[in-house]
Amino acid sequence: MTNNIKDAVKKTYTAVIKNDTGCGCSSTCCSPSQPTSFLDEIYKNMEGYQEIADYGLGCGLPTKIAEIKEGDTVLDLGSGAGNDVFIARNQVGKTGKVFGVDFTIAMIEKANENKLRLGFDNVTFILGDIEELPIPSDSIDVVISNCVMNLVPDKNKAYQEVFRVLKKDGHFSISDVVLNGELPKGILEAADMYAACVSGALEKNDYLNIIKNAGFKEIEIRKEHPIDLPDEILTPFLSVTEIETFRKNKNTIESITINAKKY
Repeated sequence: MTNNIKDAVKKTYTAVIKNDTGCGCSSTCCSPSQPTSFLDEIYKNMEGYQEIADYGLGCGLPTKIAEIKEGDTVLDLGSGAGNDVFIARNQVGKTGKVFGVDFTIAMIEKANENKLRLGFDNVTFILGDIEELPIPSDSIDVVISNCVMNLVPDKNKAYQEVFRVLKKDGHFSISDVVLNGELPKGILEAADMYAACVSGALEKNDYLNIIKNAGFKEIEIRKEHPIDLPDEILTPFLSVTEIETFRKNKNTIESITINAKKY
């Protein structure tokens, strides 16, 4: 099942590049006629924003509240075409460095193409898996990630890796999708919805416990907002009765941005 999930994610995000359109963590893939953004803020307002790297894949703005400082070494997990990497680059300045890790070859190629076009020399994109990061231990000041950890089958291992690569007193700012309640079985078993960051979502307290168990302290939800999935998106996976039951139960899907520290 793990390999099937990873294959589905790679296929989805490769299609983003080939089709030159937002997909992945945006529900646009599921419902092209009724795109639904998981964001409640505008990326274009961020200094360092580069439109050529923005495919609308995020569910938050982790770089806005990551408290990145000039000279920091930053790592973006699931860096895609470089959207958050380029914003972080603006924040670390000439003396800092930003690394982006992604396991989709097409994304790494697009990110490097954007890097060359923009002429940036203090950013590096690396092909790699978040469950086994190709990054030295204790080498990163700040880890960021935007609606990607949800796609990782072994979230325990992923957060253990985040802890490993962070320096002492380092921290992360990660945006992701969580649940208040249980999703219907039809969504959980749909690989396409998994690639859209919904069916891979964990219950909020379970998610926070994974972070705590990895060793992090001062775990704080800095931003959260509900995500509404229109019936049009749910219809391929659920019956009308199941959708009605889902609505009545008031189970919610939320985008959250979490900050936590390593001591």
